[in-house]
Amino acid sequence: MDGTVLVADDDRTIRTVLTQALTRAGCKVHATSSLVTLMRWVEEGKGDLVISDVVMPDGNGIEALPKIAAVRPGLPVIVISAQNTIMTAIQAAEAEAYDYLPKPFDLPDLMKRASRALSQKHRTAPAAAAPREAAEDLPLVGRTPAMQALYRLVARVMNADLPVLITGESGTGKSLVARAIHDFSDRRTMPFITAQAADLHGVDGPSSLIARARGGTIVFDEVGDFDSELQGRIVRMFDTFTDNAPRILATSQEDLAAKLEAGRFRNDLYYRLGGVTLAVPALRERVDDIPLLTEHFLARAERDGAPARRLSDEATALIRAYRWPGNVRQLENTIRRLMFTALGAEITRAEVDAALGPAPAELPRAGAAEEGERLSASIARHLKRYFDLHGDGLPPPGLYDRILKEMETPLIEIALDATSGNQAKCADLLGINRNTLRKKITDLDIRVTRRRKLM
Repeated sequence: MDGTVLVADDDRTIRTVLTQALTRAGCKVHATSSLVTLMRWVEEGKGDLVISDVVMPDGNGIEALPKIAAVRPGLPVIVISAQNTIMTAIQAAEAEAYDYLPKPFDLPDLMKRASRALSQKHRTAPAAAAPREAAEDLPLVGRTPAMQALYRLVARVMNADLPVLITGESGTGKSLVARAIHDFSDRRTMPFITAQAADLHGVDGPSSLIARARGGTIVFDEVGDFDSELQGRIVRMFDTFTDNAPRILATSQEDLAAKLEAGRFRNDLYYRLGGVTLAVPALRERVDDIPLLTEHFLARAERDGAPARRLSDEATALIRAYRWPGNVRQLENTIRRLMFTALGAEITRAEVDAALGPAPAELPRAGAAEEGERLSASIARHLKRYFDLHGDGLPPPGLYDRILKEMETPLIEIALDATSGNQAKCADLLGINRNTLRKKITDLDIRVTRRRKLM
């Protein structure tokens, strides 16, 4: 890398780490804990790249972006922030930041982004109006990479005219993502219409829907549930769009690609809706966000009049380890119930256990029953759940042999059952030597029962 980087952060450790890393990469670095100093350097013509925190002792890094653009058009600014909400990502995008990274950030990743910024010119446009703060209460919060990637995609597509397909399991927040795209876009003052199947019925259904939207946003909720006739009506509605057409969003918890292959979803609608696809991660795929979401729901319930509550460490551990098949919606409902049913200010593990009830059987993926889930995918889900249950720690040593044993035992047992306990046939079926099979039967303590198959 070659160039001068201006670093502004009130955390001395971060300033030191960035200064050392950028210097080793060949850059000159000026670091400060003050936005006033940063702006003075910018006005003096120093720097080829700015890396700035958001919350500073003497100002806000995002609010400083228009001033930097006015003084030095084209100077790229990478925003880093501990405020890991969708608002931060969207405000950074609206203020035309070159890039946005949440704290704690991955240093190699930041260095790659800094290198790209230094190697290309960045055109800066005037900052857009700040988004409405009412949407700050949306439970789209998270520090995990999966959520941060989603935030950045939302920020990029919010003002594009492309249709957006939002996928994810039930309860992950697909409708909230759709609402956020509308509320932070340049259509925010226009209607937001969630279209149901009934809205498309009748001769004037689609045209009436367009008239209600008045150039705003139409969301087809769970579009995978629409039958072929309704799908055709949506396609024909697309064909009538003029320059003042509404923005089209769609949500689906079903795998539309699988439905397309099965002939149960129209090809022309699939490609019209999929201008951009946003995948909302399941809660089990972002376990580290569970405590953050829990705190968010506790605080919001308290603002709504519920008594003040906090979770004990044991209760938090149980909530973190739970599978949450209903995802964020189930977590929110559980926390709300606990706010009123808990006996004391601290919610205990026993109270959480009672609220959760017996662990439900895991629900199959959307489309899995039709297309069949690959064994590797099933194993990956099991292993991820196993690691998630250990929180920030690691499982006990010896994991490789334990996992192989877990896989070998049912494989050999089922193969033996299929061959009526005939070890020669079983060895041939598995593709291993008969002596190897006998040793594994002994080592794994597998019981062999010979039986005659009934014809």
